[in-house]
Amino acid sequence: MRDFYEEQLNELHTQMIAMGGLCEKAISNATKALTDGDLQLAEEIMKNDAIINRQERDIESLCMKLILHQQPVAGDLRRVSAALKMVTDMERIGDQAADIADIVLDMNEKLPDKFLHVCKMGVAAMKMVTDSVNAYVDGDLELARHVIRDDDIVDGLFLKVRGEILDAIRDGSSKGEEVLDLFMITKYYERIGDHATNIAEWVEYSITGERSNEN
Repeated sequence: MRDFYEEQLNELHTQMIAMGGLCEKAISNATKALTDGDLQLAEEIMKNDAIINRQERDIESLCMKLILHQQPVAGDLRRVSAALKMVTDMERIGDQAADIADIVLDMNEKLPDKFLHVCKMGVAAMKMVTDSVNAYVDGDLELARHVIRDDDIVDGLFLKVRGEILDAIRDGSSKGEEVLDLFMITKYYERIGDHATNIAEWVEYSITGERSNEN
């Protein structure tokens, strides 16, 4: 019975890694599609969002089976409970990557060079997601807390992009629709950073029994 329990915990670990990898790839591809104006890649991101959604349901089902049938305690219970919360944030990260891809399809062109901080924001948000997943995989408390601090970097880049958008409006160098699209993209990146922060906080909880936002 204990062997089966350990197998299920290991399967949960494996599925979490797989879903994290899918989210990382979705954000990376969304930023590349935006930078290059790659419409085919944008369409691929939107199609793959269904895979992330299915992975979320599979992990939720496994977590519920572990809780109901195995009744984990202490550290194992925190680990399973944290995974159950984390997959919601991962699924939303996938949704927001797909939302960015949808805007790229509407723009039908690559990102104008003058909005250089948009891609920097995408790279920073992707790093947060990668590090939050790695923190879970390795049980790395310090890395999880580093991710939480890195949210300030994404928020700072958001302010810089907002300034670039306001400059484009003032000098009339961008159309209203283009400006609105870029603002929505930056909001999605900001939310991705927030979800990565949530994941890191749940990693922290799984290790210590506490979350930063509770202190």
